[in-house]
Amino acid sequence: MAGNMDFQQFNLTDEHMALREAVQDLVRDKIAPRAADIDETGEFPWDVYEALRASGFHAIHIPEAYGGEGGDALAACLVIEEVARGCASSSLIPAVNKLGTMPLMVAGDEALLQTYLPQVASGAAMFSYALSEREAGSDAAAMKARAVEKDGGWVLNGQKSWISNAGISTYYTVMAVTDPEKGARGGISAFVVHGDDEGFSLGTPERKLGIHGSPTREILFDNCWIPGDRIVGAPGTGFQTAMSTLDHTRVTIGAQAVGIAQGALDVATAYVKDRQQFGKPISSFQGIQFMIADMAMKLEAARQLVYVAAAKSERQDPDLTFFGAAAKCFASDMAMEITTDAVQALGGAGYTKDWPVERYMRDAKITQIYEGTNQVQRIVMAKSLLR
Repeated sequence: MAGNMDFQQFNLTDEHMALREAVQDLVRDKIAPRAADIDETGEFPWDVYEALRASGFHAIHIPEAYGGEGGDALAACLVIEEVARGCASSSLIPAVNKLGTMPLMVAGDEALLQTYLPQVASGAAMFSYALSEREAGSDAAAMKARAVEKDGGWVLNGQKSWISNAGISTYYTVMAVTDPEKGARGGISAFVVHGDDEGFSLGTPERKLGIHGSPTREILFDNCWIPGDRIVGAPGTGFQTAMSTLDHTRVTIGAQAVGIAQGALDVATAYVKDRQQFGKPISSFQGIQFMIADMAMKLEAARQLVYVAAAKSERQDPDLTFFGAAAKCFASDMAMEITTDAVQALGGAGYTKDWPVERYMRDAKITQIYEGTNQVQRIVMAKSLLR
């Protein structure tokens, strides 16, 4: 209940601090110098993927029992935040791997976990998540993709839209209708689909405002047969699995937004101290000082909310649904505001690609949209409060 929310704080341990420093070093050396080129070419950054994989940061959330680093929810947020501070596209490598595998960790049996998690942990495979469709975005329960039982497995037909890292990932967690009579609560199931399954194909890459280095495409199913042991959880539990997954992974979008905003604030702060007008640095003008102060204040508020939500994700707290939605919504709205103000602080320079703030602004926008628009997040929070 809203009135009994547990506000127990997160604990940023010495290990978390060391992790942050290690990711910062990697970003400074291997990722941030590539960010502008990744944005310009729109190519998936395989060199960045290899650097993240070599450091164990590409999928830090995978438990040690499956060959992973065993990082908790806060560790995953720290990695995503710091990578996004240098390059938002690159931060989608750990973020999408967590999103794609989280349904298995929420509802999958041990055989599924043993089959797929070690491949992701080693870097041999990436994993994407497929819930939305052309006419089933915010209303995910209206999906039309259909799976019908046949020959000990399932025949899948339909399509999924806005799939991050489609064509790069080896595996996809796909939600499909298995019993149209039951609707969302009992009529949708989750499956693992392989990129080389017969009947699976990719749509044309989307031409996007930002996150150019993370390909986004439709995925299509034409009588795609899925073996029976690739269902995630019991038949009919797919929608609940999808929603539970988003409770956890919306926190990571909040972390991504915090990282994007921090990167923009870093640039803006350095610029206003150096830029001269009227014979003195523009940082000496109160208007600029108030702008920078507001940016930093809102950024830190968002960061604290994300970290509290990450702690709740790790503990599986009953109010995670509210806090996951709140962290994602507040942090992404904040990131859009801060990156826009960063462009303003740089003036005409900020509007050019000579400076990275216009890229941060373009990249920030998607955080208000994917994993549920911020309008949907407000619905989720209201329902949690009014239940």
